[in-house]
Amino acid sequence: MAPVLTARAFPRHPGVSGWVAMLSPRVPAQALDGRQTADVVVIGAGFAGLAAARRMFQLDPSLRILMLEAGQVGEGPAGRNSGFIIDLPHEVSADSLGSDQADHARRDIFNNRTALALVQDMAEEQGWGTEIFNPCGRYSIARGAKGDHHLQEYAAQLTALGEAHRLLSSAETAALTGSSAFSAALYTPGTALIQPAAFVRACADALQARRLRLHEQSPVRRITRQGAGWQVETAQGQVATGRVVLAVNGHAQSFGLLPGRLMHVFTYASLTRPFDPRRLGGARDWAATPALPMGTTLRRIAGADGDRLLVRSRYSYNPGLTVGEGALRRAGQLHDRKLASRFPALAGVGMDHRWGGAMALTWNSVPVVEEVEPGLWLAAGCNGVGATNATANGIVAGERALGVLSALGRDYAAAPPPKRIPPEPFATIGGKVALGWKEWRAGDE
Repeated sequence: MAPVLTARAFPRHPGVSGWVAMLSPRVPAQALDGRQTADVVVIGAGFAGLAAARRMFQLDPSLRILMLEAGQVGEGPAGRNSGFIIDLPHEVSADSLGSDQADHARRDIFNNRTALALVQDMAEEQGWGTEIFNPCGRYSIARGAKGDHHLQEYAAQLTALGEAHRLLSSAETAALTGSSAFSAALYTPGTALIQPAAFVRACADALQARRLRLHEQSPVRRITRQGAGWQVETAQGQVATGRVVLAVNGHAQSFGLLPGRLMHVFTYASLTRPFDPRRLGGARDWAATPALPMGTTLRRIAGADGDRLLVRSRYSYNPGLTVGEGALRRAGQLHDRKLASRFPALAGVGMDHRWGGAMALTWNSVPVVEEVEPGLWLAAGCNGVGATNATANGIVAGERALGVLSALGRDYAAAPPPKRIPPEPFATIGGKVALGWKEWRAGDE
Protein backbone atom coordinates (compact mmCIF):
# COMPACT_ATOMS: atom_id res chain seq x y z
CA MET A 1 0.00 0.00 0.00
CA ALA A 2 1.34 3.46 -0.93
CA PRO A 3 2.24 5.71 2.04
CA VAL A 4 -0.43 8.31 2.74
CA LEU A 5 0.02 11.12 5.27
CA THR A 6 -3.24 12.83 6.17
CA ALA A 7 -3.36 16.00 8.23
CA ARG A 8 -5.44 15.50 11.38
CA ALA A 9 -5.28 19.17 12.39
CA PHE A 10 -4.27 22.54 11.00
CA PRO A 11 -2.25 25.30 12.71
CA ARG A 12 -4.06 27.61 15.11
CA HIS A 13 -2.30 30.67 16.50
CA PRO A 14 -3.41 32.41 19.70
CA GLY A 15 -3.73 36.19 19.59
CA VAL A 16 -2.54 38.68 16.98
CA SER A 17 1.23 39.01 16.66
CA GLY A 18 2.31 42.57 17.32
CA TRP A 19 5.02 42.15 14.68
CA VAL A 20 2.32 41.54 12.05
CA ALA A 21 0.09 44.29 13.39
CA MET A 22 2.86 46.87 12.95
CA LEU A 23 3.11 46.09 9.22
CA SER A 24 0.87 47.09 6.36
CA PRO A 25 -1.73 44.43 5.46
CA ARG A 26 -0.27 41.78 3.19
CA VAL A 27 -1.80 40.84 -0.14
CA PRO A 28 -1.35 37.04 0.01
CA ALA A 29 -0.19 34.96 -2.90
CA GLN A 30 -2.98 33.08 -4.63
CA ALA A 31 -4.09 29.85 -2.99
CA LEU A 32 -3.19 26.64 -4.82
CA ASP A 33 -5.83 25.84 -7.41
CA GLY A 34 -5.93 23.00 -9.90
CA ARG A 35 -3.12 20.62 -10.86
CA GLN A 36 0.54 21.62 -10.95
CA THR A 37 3.95 19.97 -11.08
CA ALA A 38 7.23 20.86 -9.34
CA ASP A 39 10.66 19.41 -8.75
CA VAL A 40 10.34 20.07 -5.01
CA VAL A 41 7.38 21.05 -2.82
CA VAL A 42 8.22 22.85 0.42
CA ILE A 43 5.42 22.79 2.98
CA GLY A 44 5.64 25.69 5.42
CA ALA A 45 6.84 29.27 4.81
CA GLY A 46 8.56 29.75 8.16
CA PHE A 47 12.28 29.92 8.95
CA ALA A 48 12.93 26.29 8.00
CA GLY A 49 10.94 26.23 4.78
CA LEU A 50 12.35 29.52 3.52
CA ALA A 51 15.91 28.46 4.38
CA ALA A 52 15.41 25.15 2.58
CA ALA A 53 14.20 26.92 -0.55
CA ARG A 54 17.03 29.46 -0.42
CA ARG A 55 19.66 26.73 -0.04
CA MET A 56 18.21 24.61 -2.84
CA PHE A 57 18.22 27.58 -5.22
CA GLN A 58 21.87 28.19 -4.30
CA LEU A 59 22.69 24.59 -5.19
CA ASP A 60 20.53 24.39 -8.32
CA PRO A 61 19.03 27.66 -9.65
CA SER A 62 17.07 25.76 -12.31
CA LEU A 63 14.87 23.96 -9.79
CA ARG A 64 11.11 24.37 -9.93
CA ILE A 65 10.24 24.85 -6.26
CA LEU A 66 6.66 25.29 -5.08
CA MET A 67 5.93 26.41 -1.49
CA LEU A 68 2.64 25.95 0.35
CA GLU A 69 1.75 28.00 3.43
CA ALA A 70 -1.33 27.15 5.48
CA GLY A 71 -2.07 30.79 6.33
CA GLN A 72 -0.41 34.03 5.36
CA VAL A 73 3.36 34.37 5.45
CA GLY A 74 4.40 35.91 8.77
CA GLU A 75 1.32 34.97 10.75
CA GLY A 76 2.63 31.57 11.90
CA PRO A 77 5.22 30.80 14.59
CA ALA A 78 8.06 32.50 12.67
CA GLY A 79 6.22 35.83 12.80
CA ARG A 80 5.57 35.33 16.53
CA ASN A 81 9.25 34.91 17.35
CA SER A 82 11.20 37.40 19.48
CA GLY A 83 13.53 38.04 16.54
CA PHE A 84 16.99 36.93 17.72
CA ILE A 85 19.24 35.02 15.30
CA ILE A 86 21.82 34.00 17.86
CA ASP A 87 25.35 32.88 17.04
CA LEU A 88 26.43 31.70 20.51
CA PRO A 89 24.95 28.95 22.69
CA HIS A 90 21.61 30.35 23.79
CA GLU A 91 21.51 29.46 27.46
CA VAL A 92 23.98 30.87 29.93
CA SER A 93 25.28 28.22 32.29
CA ALA A 94 27.33 28.24 35.46
CA ASP A 95 28.87 24.87 34.61
CA SER A 96 32.61 24.75 34.05
CA LEU A 97 33.71 24.48 30.44
CA GLY A 98 35.44 21.11 30.15
CA SER A 99 36.82 19.76 26.88
CA ASP A 100 33.58 17.97 25.95
CA GLN A 101 31.51 21.06 26.69
CA ALA A 102 33.93 23.23 24.73
CA ASP A 103 33.72 20.95 21.69
CA HIS A 104 29.94 20.94 21.94
CA ALA A 105 29.86 24.74 22.25
CA ARG A 106 32.09 25.14 19.20
CA ARG A 107 29.80 22.86 17.16
CA ASP A 108 26.79 24.90 18.24
CA ILE A 109 28.57 28.11 17.30
CA PHE A 110 29.49 26.72 13.87
CA ASN A 111 25.93 25.57 13.24
CA ASN A 112 24.44 28.86 14.40
CA ARG A 113 26.83 30.93 12.32
CA THR A 114 26.10 28.80 9.24
CA ALA A 115 22.42 29.67 9.66
CA LEU A 116 23.24 33.32 10.29
CA ALA A 117 25.49 33.48 7.22
CA LEU A 118 22.67 32.28 4.95
CA VAL A 119 20.39 34.98 6.34
CA GLN A 120 23.01 37.75 6.23
CA ASP A 121 23.90 36.87 2.65
CA MET A 122 20.25 37.25 1.69
CA ALA A 123 19.91 40.55 3.59
CA GLU A 124 22.94 42.00 1.83
CA GLU A 125 21.83 40.69 -1.55
CA GLN A 126 18.38 42.27 -1.16
CA GLY A 127 19.58 45.48 0.48
CA TRP A 128 17.31 45.13 3.51
CA GLY A 129 17.50 47.90 6.07
CA THR A 130 18.02 47.47 9.79
CA GLU A 131 14.24 47.57 10.29
CA ILE A 132 14.24 44.00 8.86
CA PHE A 133 17.72 42.66 9.62
CA ASN A 134 20.10 44.32 12.08
CA PRO A 135 23.46 42.64 12.93
CA CYS A 136 23.81 44.70 16.10
CA GLY A 137 24.38 42.06 18.79
CA ARG A 138 22.33 41.36 21.89
CA TYR A 139 22.43 41.70 25.64
CA SER A 140 21.82 39.13 28.35
CA ILE A 141 20.42 41.01 31.30
CA ALA A 142 20.25 40.28 35.03
CA ARG A 143 18.03 41.43 37.87
CA GLY A 144 20.00 40.23 40.89
CA ALA A 145 22.89 38.28 42.38
CA LYS A 146 21.98 34.93 40.82
CA GLY A 147 21.73 36.43 37.35
CA ASP A 148 24.95 38.37 37.86
CA HIS A 149 26.75 35.16 38.79
CA HIS A 150 25.54 33.39 35.67
CA LEU A 151 26.63 36.27 33.45
CA GLN A 152 30.10 36.28 35.02
CA GLU A 153 30.45 32.51 34.56
CA TYR A 154 29.26 32.73 30.98
CA ALA A 155 31.69 35.57 30.27
CA ALA A 156 34.50 33.35 31.56
CA GLN A 157 33.37 30.59 29.19
CA LEU A 158 33.36 33.02 26.27
CA THR A 159 36.88 34.09 27.17
CA ALA A 160 37.98 30.45 27.10
CA LEU A 161 36.35 30.04 23.68
CA GLY A 162 37.96 33.24 22.37
CA GLU A 163 34.59 34.90 21.79
CA ALA A 164 34.14 38.67 22.03
CA HIS A 165 31.92 40.03 24.81
CA ARG A 166 31.59 42.87 27.29
CA LEU A 167 30.16 42.92 30.81
CA LEU A 168 28.14 46.01 31.74
CA SER A 169 27.87 47.37 35.28
CA SER A 170 24.53 48.29 36.82
CA ALA A 171 25.12 51.94 35.88
CA GLU A 172 25.94 51.04 32.28
CA THR A 173 22.89 48.78 32.12
CA ALA A 174 20.70 51.61 33.39
CA ALA A 175 22.16 53.93 30.76
CA LEU A 176 21.26 51.33 28.09
CA THR A 177 17.75 50.47 29.28
CA GLY A 178 16.66 53.73 30.88
CA SER A 179 15.83 51.79 34.06
CA SER A 180 17.64 51.09 37.34
CA ALA A 181 15.76 47.78 37.70
CA PHE A 182 18.66 45.72 36.31
CA SER A 183 21.90 44.75 38.03
CA ALA A 184 24.18 43.84 35.10
CA ALA A 185 24.28 42.87 31.45
CA LEU A 186 26.52 40.97 29.05
CA TYR A 187 26.87 42.16 25.46
CA THR A 188 27.81 39.79 22.63
CA PRO A 189 28.21 41.27 19.13
CA GLY A 190 27.37 38.34 16.84
CA THR A 191 23.59 38.14 17.14
CA ALA A 192 21.36 39.66 14.47
CA LEU A 193 17.97 41.13 15.33
CA ILE A 194 15.08 40.84 12.92
CA GLN A 195 11.53 42.08 12.72
CA PRO A 196 10.38 38.48 12.31
CA ALA A 197 7.13 39.02 10.41
CA ALA A 198 8.75 41.54 8.04
CA PHE A 199 11.74 39.22 7.67
CA VAL A 200 9.82 36.13 6.57
CA ARG A 201 7.67 38.24 4.25
CA ALA A 202 10.82 39.72 2.68
CA CYS A 203 12.39 36.26 2.33
CA ALA A 204 9.29 34.91 0.61
CA ASP A 205 9.12 37.87 -1.75
CA ALA A 206 12.83 37.60 -2.62
CA LEU A 207 12.51 33.89 -3.33
CA GLN A 208 9.51 34.48 -5.57
CA ALA A 209 11.73 36.73 -7.63
CA ARG A 210 14.00 33.67 -8.01
CA ARG A 211 11.20 31.51 -9.46
CA LEU A 212 9.71 30.19 -6.23
CA ARG A 213 5.99 29.55 -6.72
CA LEU A 214 4.34 30.51 -3.43
CA HIS A 215 0.76 29.70 -2.54
CA GLU A 216 -0.63 31.08 0.72
CA GLN A 217 -3.84 30.09 2.51
CA SER A 218 -3.22 26.57 1.20
CA PRO A 219 -3.14 24.10 4.12
CA VAL A 220 -1.97 20.65 3.02
CA ARG A 221 -4.53 17.94 3.63
CA ARG A 222 -2.78 14.88 2.26
CA ILE A 223 0.61 13.72 1.00
CA THR A 224 0.43 10.52 -1.05
CA ARG A 225 3.13 8.38 -2.67
CA GLN A 226 2.62 8.22 -6.44
CA GLY A 227 5.09 5.97 -8.21
CA ALA A 228 8.59 7.31 -7.58
CA GLY A 229 7.23 10.69 -6.44
CA TRP A 230 4.52 12.33 -4.35
CA GLN A 231 1.20 14.09 -4.72
CA VAL A 232 0.53 16.96 -2.30
CA GLU A 233 -3.14 17.94 -1.94
CA THR A 234 -4.90 21.01 -0.60
CA ALA A 235 -8.61 21.77 -0.59
CA GLN A 236 -8.51 23.12 -4.14
CA GLY A 237 -5.37 21.78 -5.76
CA GLN A 238 -2.77 19.06 -6.19
CA VAL A 239 0.93 19.12 -6.95
CA ALA A 240 2.88 16.22 -8.43
CA THR A 241 6.50 16.33 -7.33
CA GLY A 242 9.61 14.22 -6.97
CA ARG A 243 10.58 15.53 -3.53
CA VAL A 244 8.84 17.06 -0.53
CA VAL A 245 10.35 19.07 2.33
CA LEU A 246 7.91 19.12 5.25
CA ALA A 247 9.03 22.15 7.26
CA VAL A 248 6.19 22.51 9.75
CA ASN A 249 8.09 21.83 13.00
CA GLY A 250 5.69 20.46 15.64
CA HIS A 251 2.84 20.04 13.18
CA ALA A 252 4.72 17.06 11.78
CA GLN A 253 2.73 15.15 14.38
CA SER A 254 -0.49 16.32 12.72
CA PHE A 255 0.62 14.10 9.82
CA GLY A 256 1.33 11.17 12.16
CA LEU A 257 5.11 11.69 12.10
CA LEU A 258 7.50 11.58 15.09
CA PRO A 259 4.94 10.06 17.48
CA GLY A 260 6.17 10.29 21.05
CA ARG A 261 9.24 12.30 20.04
CA LEU A 262 8.20 15.96 20.27
CA MET A 263 7.25 18.12 23.25
CA HIS A 264 4.96 21.01 22.36
CA VAL A 265 5.45 24.25 24.28
CA PHE A 266 3.89 27.68 23.79
CA THR A 267 5.59 30.89 24.80
CA TYR A 268 3.86 34.27 25.09
CA ALA A 269 4.60 37.90 24.32
CA SER A 270 2.97 41.30 24.75
CA LEU A 271 3.74 44.56 22.93
CA THR A 272 3.05 47.95 24.44
CA ARG A 273 1.27 50.84 22.84
CA PRO A 274 3.60 53.47 21.37
CA PHE A 275 5.00 55.85 23.98
CA ASP A 276 6.89 59.13 23.77
CA PRO A 277 10.60 58.14 23.86
CA ARG A 278 11.24 61.04 26.23
CA ARG A 279 9.38 59.08 28.92
CA LEU A 280 12.16 56.50 29.07
CA GLY A 281 15.85 57.29 28.80
CA GLY A 282 18.49 54.99 27.38
CA ALA A 283 18.94 53.62 23.89
CA ARG A 284 15.89 53.46 21.64
CA ASP A 285 16.73 50.13 19.96
CA TRP A 286 18.05 47.26 22.06
CA ALA A 287 17.17 43.67 22.83
CA ALA A 288 17.96 41.46 25.80
CA THR A 289 17.53 37.81 26.63
CA PRO A 290 17.41 36.85 30.33
CA ALA A 291 20.49 35.92 32.33
CA LEU A 292 18.68 32.78 33.50
CA PRO A 293 16.83 30.43 31.13
CA MET A 294 13.03 30.83 31.22
CA GLY A 295 13.35 34.42 32.39
CA THR A 296 12.05 37.52 30.62
CA THR A 297 13.07 38.66 27.13
CA LEU A 298 12.81 42.39 26.40
CA ARG A 299 13.05 44.47 23.21
CA ARG A 300 12.70 48.20 22.76
CA ILE A 301 11.56 49.12 19.26
CA ALA A 302 11.80 52.67 17.95
CA GLY A 303 9.12 53.78 15.52
CA ALA A 304 7.82 56.88 13.79
CA ASP A 305 4.78 56.96 16.08
CA GLY A 306 6.83 56.40 19.25
CA ASP A 307 8.68 53.57 20.94
CA ARG A 308 7.33 50.21 22.09
CA LEU A 309 8.52 47.53 24.49
CA LEU A 310 8.10 43.82 23.85
CA VAL A 311 7.90 41.55 26.89
CA ARG A 312 8.18 37.79 26.43
CA SER A 313 7.77 35.42 29.32
CA ARG A 314 5.70 32.41 30.47
CA TYR A 315 5.71 28.92 28.98
CA SER A 316 3.00 26.28 28.82
CA TYR A 317 3.04 22.60 27.82
CA ASN A 318 0.34 21.91 25.22
CA PRO A 319 0.53 18.50 23.51
CA GLY A 320 -2.67 19.28 21.59
CA LEU A 321 -0.91 22.19 19.81
CA THR A 322 -3.61 24.64 20.91
CA VAL A 323 -4.02 27.03 23.82
CA GLY A 324 -7.09 28.78 25.14
CA GLU A 325 -7.83 32.43 25.81
CA GLY A 326 -7.27 31.83 29.52
CA ALA A 327 -3.60 30.97 28.98
CA LEU A 328 -3.11 34.09 26.88
CA ARG A 329 -4.86 36.24 29.50
CA ARG A 330 -2.79 34.86 32.39
CA ALA A 331 0.44 35.35 30.47
CA GLY A 332 -0.60 38.91 29.70
CA GLN A 333 -1.22 39.65 33.36
CA LEU A 334 2.29 38.42 34.13
CA HIS A 335 3.71 40.62 31.38
CA ASP A 336 1.94 43.65 32.83
CA ARG A 337 3.54 43.03 36.22
CA LYS A 338 6.99 42.54 34.70
CA LEU A 339 6.69 45.74 32.67
CA ALA A 340 5.60 47.72 35.75
CA SER A 341 8.46 46.39 37.92
CA ARG A 342 11.13 47.02 35.30
CA PHE A 343 9.97 50.30 33.80
CA PRO A 344 8.01 52.34 36.39
CA ALA A 345 8.48 55.41 34.20
CA LEU A 346 6.00 53.84 31.77
CA ALA A 347 3.14 53.60 34.28
CA GLY A 348 -0.14 53.74 32.41
CA VAL A 349 1.29 52.55 29.09
CA GLY A 350 -0.87 49.56 28.27
CA MET A 351 -0.41 46.68 25.88
CA ASP A 352 -1.59 46.83 22.28
CA HIS A 353 -1.14 43.17 21.39
CA ARG A 354 -0.73 39.81 23.11
CA TRP A 355 0.05 36.53 21.39
CA GLY A 356 1.43 33.04 21.77
CA GLY A 357 3.72 30.99 19.58
CA ALA A 358 4.33 27.26 19.32
CA MET A 359 7.70 25.56 19.79
CA ALA A 360 8.64 21.90 19.34
CA LEU A 361 11.36 20.44 21.53
CA THR A 362 13.00 17.05 21.67
CA TRP A 363 13.80 15.54 25.06
CA ASN A 364 17.53 15.38 24.33
CA SER A 365 17.52 18.77 22.52
CA VAL A 366 18.54 17.39 19.12
CA PRO A 367 17.14 18.69 15.83
CA VAL A 368 15.24 16.36 13.53
CA VAL A 369 16.06 16.35 9.81
CA GLU A 370 15.35 12.97 8.33
CA GLU A 371 14.03 11.22 5.24
CA VAL A 372 10.89 9.60 6.63
CA GLU A 373 10.02 8.04 3.24
CA PRO A 374 12.04 8.07 0.01
CA GLY A 375 11.92 11.64 -1.26
CA LEU A 376 10.03 13.00 1.78
CA TRP A 377 12.22 15.08 4.08
CA LEU A 378 11.15 16.34 7.50
CA ALA A 379 12.58 19.32 9.42
CA ALA A 380 11.44 19.69 13.04
CA GLY A 381 12.65 20.35 16.57
CA CYS A 382 13.65 24.01 16.90
CA ASN A 383 14.28 23.44 20.63
CA GLY A 384 13.37 26.94 21.75
CA VAL A 385 15.73 28.93 19.49
CA GLY A 386 13.44 29.05 16.52
CA ALA A 387 14.99 31.64 14.22
CA THR A 388 18.46 30.09 14.44
CA ASN A 389 17.79 26.37 14.78
CA ALA A 390 14.89 26.24 12.34
CA THR A 391 17.02 28.05 9.74
CA ALA A 392 19.80 25.49 10.22
CA ASN A 393 17.25 22.66 10.01
CA GLY A 394 15.98 24.07 6.73
CA ILE A 395 19.48 24.36 5.27
CA VAL A 396 20.21 20.70 6.03
CA ALA A 397 16.81 19.52 4.77
CA GLY A 398 17.27 21.40 1.50
CA GLU A 399 20.78 20.01 1.02
CA ARG A 400 19.75 16.45 1.76
CA ALA A 401 16.77 16.67 -0.58
CA LEU A 402 19.34 17.35 -3.33
CA GLY A 403 21.79 14.69 -2.15
CA VAL A 404 24.32 17.16 -0.69
CA LEU A 405 26.13 16.54 2.60
CA SER A 406 27.84 19.68 3.91
CA ALA A 407 29.82 20.17 7.11
CA LEU A 408 26.59 21.28 8.79
CA GLY A 409 24.82 18.21 7.44
CA ARG A 410 27.58 15.91 8.74
CA ASP A 411 27.19 17.41 12.21
CA TYR A 412 23.45 16.74 12.05
CA ALA A 413 24.09 13.19 10.86
CA ALA A 414 26.34 12.55 13.87
CA ALA A 415 23.67 13.62 16.36
CA PRO A 416 21.71 10.94 18.21
CA PRO A 417 18.04 10.41 17.34
CA PRO A 418 15.37 12.19 19.40
CA LYS A 419 14.58 10.30 22.59
CA ARG A 420 11.10 8.99 23.17
CA ILE A 421 9.14 11.00 25.71
CA PRO A 422 7.01 9.26 28.36
CA PRO A 423 3.46 8.25 27.40
CA GLU A 424 0.49 10.39 28.36
CA PRO A 425 -0.52 11.55 30.89
CA PHE A 426 3.02 11.34 32.28
CA ALA A 427 4.47 13.49 29.48
CA THR A 428 2.07 16.34 30.18
CA ILE A 429 2.45 16.08 33.95
CA GLY A 430 6.23 15.97 33.64
CA GLY A 431 6.31 18.76 31.07
CA LYS A 432 4.23 21.09 33.23
CA VAL A 433 6.27 20.32 36.33
CA ALA A 434 9.57 20.88 34.48
CA LEU A 435 8.43 24.19 33.01
CA GLY A 436 7.06 25.35 36.35
CA TRP A 437 10.31 24.45 38.13
CA LYS A 438 12.44 26.25 35.53
CA GLU A 439 10.28 29.37 35.72
CA TRP A 440 10.47 29.26 39.52
CA ARG A 441 14.25 28.87 39.31
CA ALA A 442 14.46 31.90 37.02
CA GLY A 443 12.62 33.93 39.65
CA ASP A 444 12.27 37.57 38.67
CA GLU A 445 14.95 37.45 35.98
